Amino acid sequence: MKSCKEMSIEWKISERSVTKFCKDGKIPGAVKNGKKWQIPDDAKRPADSRIVNGLYVKAESEKAKKPLPVGISDYIRAQSEYYYVDKTMLIKEFLDRKVLVSLFTRPRRFGKTLNMDMLRVFFEISDEDTSRYFVDKKIWKCGEEYRKHQGKYPVIFLTFKDVKFDSWEATFAKIAGLLQEEFGRHIVLRNSDKIEKYEKEYFERILSGKADEVDLSASLQKLSKMLAAHYGKAPIIIIDEYDTPIQEGYSKEFYDDIIGFMRNFFSGAFKDNSNLSYGFLTGILRIAQESIFSGLNNITVNSVMDDEYDSFFGFTDNEVNKMLAYYGGYDKKEEIKDWYDGYRFGDKEIYNPWSVINYISRGFQPQAYGVNTGKNEILEDVLKTATDDIQEKLFSLLQGERVIARIDQNVVYRLLTEDPSNIYSLLLVAGYLKILNKQMQGDGLWLCEVSIPNREISAVYKSEILSHLMQIGAMGRGTANKIAESLYAQDVKKLQDGIEEYMKKSISFFDEGAEGFYHGLLLGLVALMDNQYKIRSNRESGEGRYDICLFPREIKYPGMIMELKWDKDLSEDELDLLAADALDQIEDKSYDTEMRAEGITNISKFGIAFSGKTLKICKR
Repeated sequence: MKSCKEMSIEWKISERSVTKFCKDGKIPGAVKNGKKWQIPDDAKRPADSRIVNGLYVKAESEKAKKPLPVGISDYIRAQSEYYYVDKTMLIKEFLDRKVLVSLFTRPRRFGKTLNMDMLRVFFEISDEDTSRYFVDKKIWKCGEEYRKHQGKYPVIFLTFKDVKFDSWEATFAKIAGLLQEEFGRHIVLRNSDKIEKYEKEYFERILSGKADEVDLSASLQKLSKMLAAHYGKAPIIIIDEYDTPIQEGYSKEFYDDIIGFMRNFFSGAFKDNSNLSYGFLTGILRIAQESIFSGLNNITVNSVMDDEYDSFFGFTDNEVNKMLAYYGGYDKKEEIKDWYDGYRFGDKEIYNPWSVINYISRGFQPQAYGVNTGKNEILEDVLKTATDDIQEKLFSLLQGERVIARIDQNVVYRLLTEDPSNIYSLLLVAGYLKILNKQMQGDGLWLCEVSIPNREISAVYKSEILSHLMQIGAMGRGTANKIAESLYAQDVKKLQDGIEEYMKKSISFFDEGAEGFYHGLLLGLVALMDNQYKIRSNRESGEGRYDICLFPREIKYPGMIMELKWDKDLSEDELDLLAADALDQIEDKSYDTEMRAEGITNISKFGIAFSGKTLKICKR
């Protein structure tokens, strides 16, 4: 970064003019550090809107802006027709490392497909001169050492991002269609004099759609052999979203079928394949490694916890600042950071690119654009096994707190539901959590301090995780709203009716039982009010540990303390007495000490007694 004075010398204008450019948001990436502006080293001098030789030079803000690439994963189109964030230095990083097979795992909507298509366009042999798509990009400035690789390799490219079906038959048909299209892209092999007759016959079976499962499972290996023979150069194989059909197989109960196919499919491509220059795979999860890549010792996995390639998937702070300046939204910097920043890949803070692009393209409207970008049935399966301790930690995360979790990067699908603590590993790779601190343990697992990354994920988290835990879909949003409204209004009868209604509607989803069950149930219901309250559970205060406390975010709301009791087969009178005992316990043990220490004097106290699907609430 350079100072205004340094840039004034470089641009041959006054320091005052440079400062004004910064204030007007005309220098992308310029940031104010205290009283001084810091300007990126590669910043270009803005047009100044003055009359030059009788011609009016338009300011950048008056020029037509390029549209943002919402949903565009075609590199050629993205970089030519849309605002493109240059990620071509990924190519340099890869060529410097020279890893034979690389697997990149990142959450959904972080630019994996666009980056893989960029690699395809850069490396692939083509009838047209594709160097023109890179001459103005960063990679081209790196010199001949890197430019000499451009357009020099045959490339096999498959993306499985849309292979989402309910059966193995439909999944296999889709994969067969994708392979048919990819073989069709290499139609030059049909008449090649360097390909054997039996290979051409195999090629025709794929093209005609007559290939069986055995044929298709060997297709990557056979196609790479034919391409290497024809071009005299081993191909690059790129597989985007490799784990999407595997995840579908797990949740739709054809896991053994898809794993059996993929094991042979990938082994032929990446294990002991002499006709391979490089291989790239992307996905969300690393957890299929044991089943599919067993024995494949030449693969390097790059996950959200690794420093390598940390800035190439998602947007960095500097990239977002430049985008905001270009679209005239530099004053939105704090808002966009609050909503969409906070992911940590390796040691770098990263923004969600899908959400940033949607936010700017829709007139800087903050909302949870990541909602419903993809369903995660595996997450639902793991949530079903969550223990009371895990549920409480999940609720704590929603309140902005940090929790300690063990992260296993090598967990496999079949073990996911056997150990409920795998929920944190899954939430991390799916983008629901970020790592604040990490420490390697003796068993190879990581002990991590984690939290929710930003406001968007907090909203998604509530929608997808909290609603699932509390079975909001089953009970109806109306019942949930009734419970929240009754607490705001301090209406004990309406609150009691709402909770009873919830329990009756959800009877197929739980077995009423000990106090811990009711504690988790109530904690989840009041967590729906997190916009107005900070919710704490099982904390020491006064002479004991309260069950649930709601600390108001604004003084106009009352604080609330809830103490829960439970017993079997109680009559209505016995429930009344138990609720009164719970209310007395709040007073006797001074559970309001913590709340009063924070200056909250308007405090409502609730004694709540449960028995089966009935309850009684006393308030003071």
